[in-house]
Amino acid sequence: MHLLVGVALVSAAGLSFEITLTRLFAISQGYHFGFLAVSLALLGFGASGSALAAYPSVTQDDDAMTMRRLAHLAFLFALTLVASYLAVNYLPFDSYRVGWEPIQLLYLLLYYLALVAPFFLGGLGLGLPLAVFRAQSARVYAANLLGSGVGCLAALGALALFGVTGAVFGAAMLAAFGALAFARGARQRVATGASLALAAVLGAWLIASPALFDVRISPYKGLSQILRFPDARVVLRAWNAFSQVEVVESGAVRSAPGLSLGYRGAMPSQRAWFIDAESRAPLTDAAPAELLDALPVTLAYRLRPNARALVVEPGGGLEALAALNAGAREIVVVEDNPLIARVARQFAPRVFGDARVRVSTEGPRSWLARSREQFDIVHLALADPFRPVTAGAYALGENYVYTQEAFAEYLRHLDDEGILVVSRWLQLPPTEEARAAALALAALEERGASSVNSEQCVLALRSFNTLLLLVKRTPFTAREIEMARTFAAERQFDWVAYPGLRAEEVNRFNVLREEEYARVFAHLFDRTRRAQFFAAYPYDITPPTDDRPFFFHLFKWEQTPMVLQLLGKLWQPFGGSGYLILLALLGLSLAASAGLILAPLFSRRVVGGPNAPRELLYFGCLGIGFLFVEIPLIQRFILFLDQPVYAFATVLFALLIASGIGSALSERLPHRATLALLVVAILVYPPLLPLLFRLLLGWSLEARIVIALALVAPVGFLLGVPFPKGLAVLDATAPHLVPLAWGVNGCASVISSILATMGALSFGFTLVMVAGAAMYALAMASVICHASAGRTTRP
Repeated sequence: MHLLVGVALVSAAGLSFEITLTRLFAISQGYHFGFLAVSLALLGFGASGSALAAYPSVTQDDDAMTMRRLAHLAFLFALTLVASYLAVNYLPFDSYRVGWEPIQLLYLLLYYLALVAPFFLGGLGLGLPLAVFRAQSARVYAANLLGSGVGCLAALGALALFGVTGAVFGAAMLAAFGALAFARGARQRVATGASLALAAVLGAWLIASPALFDVRISPYKGLSQILRFPDARVVLRAWNAFSQVEVVESGAVRSAPGLSLGYRGAMPSQRAWFIDAESRAPLTDAAPAELLDALPVTLAYRLRPNARALVVEPGGGLEALAALNAGAREIVVVEDNPLIARVARQFAPRVFGDARVRVSTEGPRSWLARSREQFDIVHLALADPFRPVTAGAYALGENYVYTQEAFAEYLRHLDDEGILVVSRWLQLPPTEEARAAALALAALEERGASSVNSEQCVLALRSFNTLLLLVKRTPFTAREIEMARTFAAERQFDWVAYPGLRAEEVNRFNVLREEEYARVFAHLFDRTRRAQFFAAYPYDITPPTDDRPFFFHLFKWEQTPMVLQLLGKLWQPFGGSGYLILLALLGLSLAASAGLILAPLFSRRVVGGPNAPRELLYFGCLGIGFLFVEIPLIQRFILFLDQPVYAFATVLFALLIASGIGSALSERLPHRATLALLVVAILVYPPLLPLLFRLLLGWSLEARIVIALALVAPVGFLLGVPFPKGLAVLDATAPHLVPLAWGVNGCASVISSILATMGALSFGFTLVMVAGAAMYALAMASVICHASAGRTTRP
């Protein structure tokens, strides 16, 4: 019993720390670093299995010695969790300088080592019981999975209550309790208990006075930059399980994206605020009427006076304030983060506390699925900061607000003459604004607007730095077009598209050397040749879908020479290489995994025998297949559960708990039949989930969490069976390969975590899950071959 409790606690600590690291990276470096935590955690676990295979004498000790060794490993694991946090927090790694400072590669390597070390020790604490207590392998594996599931919930609770620092110490305390569970003998338990008490006191002191453990933020993040101003001061810092918010006061805060260059009045008093240290449109409680009238979005409310509007993710309230100033009679604001909504009400009460404004705190897609309301205007506000996205440096984040299915929902919630309004940053060459237009056109055509020329349903104008897109389900009238032309001329905005566009109204005020925007829109309007235009365009501006919801992923392989040529010349993470950094990480992981697998395999300490490649192939397929199912499921359920952290915790909890139950019952289940059923189940999910999401997305979040658990549990149960079944076979035929099987499985998981991310970006979630099913089919073929070989050699 002590063994299983210790394994569960160490597993909970490992997964809790892994989730905490994703939050640490989101705050300190950027969301695109989050996958490092998953990949390198798996690498640490894989390395532990190979170490056990290389030194089999460790697995031949008696039970008492093994338990003492496990207690020491768990205690070291607890210490290195804190040390790893400090290392990645204080190492002077700078992703923006990788292109021209070779020392940064050394710092990145130290990052790797710092992250691998605790998971290596944790992996030893899990792999050693599997190797020594082989008769209990199914129960040990079940305790591992069940503990990991509990670790998901522990991480969410600690992050919500104590932030990143508290969550790190919470994970360390779980590992220390695991050491206490493993401890044998009164003396060892007293020593472990005393150390645990001392760690608890130290952790409480550090959480109360966290200066030493404060998250160090990249100097290129918006929060770091504004705090360099002498008068800047943080007036609020708050957090929940999935975000951290800071509000900063400074006389330097001045922001009005898209403001006419003809405006000569005063700028409003604003407060800067930051989500995970990234800039967000400033909090604006009041502004001069003349300034609000000089914003592009005012055009929509001129065309629809006394409008009833839906504003999705309103940022700091400037565009909502412009709507109120233009006479909107009612505004429904949908913000998916309750903490952001609370801060907005606190610092911009005249906007978000106005009687005409109703704030709803839930995911935009779930709100749209539930609501039957119709609006004169649906507005996708410009809440995110400007970022050069052409090189794909910010491409890894899922965005279900900008997909073809989402735009179809926006059009469905418009009345007959309603207008969809999209505000985006100008990029050169046109990318995100062109992709937004492609989305709108695809949604229009899907709803049957193809009976009219789509060009008649779109207005697009640009300011100095933004593009405003207005879309109707029916053609704009001559009166509306004339009103819009007058509005643009008075405010010195340039036209990109309107029915009957005149050449003299293009590139008139904000003059560019070459006007690319009108040309790109003209190609988009040509439906018969649009596919060829997408194929020939140097960036991927095809409309994202819910199966591939990466709005900022614009990378094409044809860009590779240009990206390499500009490496180190762009002020972006990893020199602007973006997507290619995944490829580089894949190469590193392949090299590391090959070394961890092949080195022990050809070592004198590991005698594989003629069947070793086939037997280890089975565990490699399981490692790849599991992640090819897990990662797409998490990414798909972000839509269903509103927040990435809810999807991560819910799906992982359901998968791990159900897999633990499947592992515990694996001895009673047929091997090949379970694998066959698993392959079928994986193939059923891609067509089934979108259908169910459309039917159930409007339900309450609590109900959706329960539904998500019920949906994921069946495949999770089946996923838990193959590994212990394979261990049982291996224990009977080649027991010395059990540690190496653990290592092969872990190292294959490292590779698959990166391949799954790349596959989702390039091909979508469905193809990744199909590939996962193929891996389990290959594992089943390995089992069949093993059985055939056994029948052949038995005489």
